[in-house]
Amino acid sequence: MTIHQREDLLTIRIEADRFLKQMVRAIIGTVVEVGRKRREPDEIESVIEARDRRAAGETAPPQGLYLVRVLY
Repeated sequence: MTIHQREDLLTIRIEADRFLKQMVRAIIGTVVEVGRKRREPDEIESVIEARDRRAAGETAPPQGLYLVRVLY
């Protein structure tokens, strides 16, 4: 995952060999919680290691999220 900020635009790029349903939205929701100081940045790793959706933040709304490409 890479995060870039340019003026008022935040771009988060996530690459994987597969995705679960609403996985990216859960990741974004967790990152937003870090940005709002509801979580510490080092908690993201423990959320991933937990392998339990309940450990993640709220599911982010789909507005503003889009698929760039699929590689086979």
